[in-house]
Amino acid sequence: MSSQHPEQKAEQAADQLPAHSEEERKEQPIARTGMFGAKTTGDTSGYGGLVVRQSPKVSSPRPYGGPEGTADEGPFDEVANELERALPDFGDAIERVVVDRGEMTFFVKREHIETVARTMRDDPKLRFELLSGVSGVHYPQDTGAELHAVYHLLSITHNRRVRLETTAPDADPHVPSVVPVYPTADWHERETYDFFGLVFDGHPALTRIEMPDDWVGHPQRKDYPLGGIPVEYRGAEIPPPDERRSYT
Repeated sequence: MSSQHPEQKAEQAADQLPAHSEEERKEQPIARTGMFGAKTTGDTSGYGGLVVRQSPKVSSPRPYGGPEGTADEGPFDEVANELERALPDFGDAIERVVVDRGEMTFFVKREHIETVARTMRDDPKLRFELLSGVSGVHYPQDTGAELHAVYHLLSITHNRRVRLETTAPDADPHVPSVVPVYPTADWHERETYDFFGLVFDGHPALTRIEMPDDWVGHPQRKDYPLGGIPVEYRGAEIPPPDERRSYT
């Protein structure tokens, strides 16, 4: 007799069902191996054997609700409506809108990111005065959009938070800088460039901010090796995770 809980059995059975339609295919599991430069076992401290779900690129349906997650129209709908009103090329600039876990993200085509950011800042009904950070993300499996830049906006006037997100391919890692709109992006964009290799065109001084100036590569990318790199100034070398001593 199996000791598994009935819900565990149901989940495993669902995972084994073949996906026949396009919508089902979008939710197929992906097994990642050989990440972070591992060349031997393919495992990097457990990450290599991790099975994750491929997220489909879809927009959230209206009404968006708000941070509380209600099913009725709320603050997120107001932000979307005002941005659509204030931005003449809203349909061309905004690829999709995603509301998840009480957070709202506008996915913006990279050529429009500065215009959208300026609208978010200057329109009195939006008034997102503060850019609190620019985050980089690397999705190796997202072909043609491997590099993501995420902008965290805060409206002090209306007490609201939203995100803008734009992408660039590995082959052309260029995104317009938003420093002319939000001067606080200066060091944030430098850090994202340093760690992920995103080039922010128009930045006043896009140089490394964390790593040494002569460092090769961008250490927070998923394809960057975790070990085997000489430690700066010490001449030592850290082995890859799957070649380190095991205590199990």
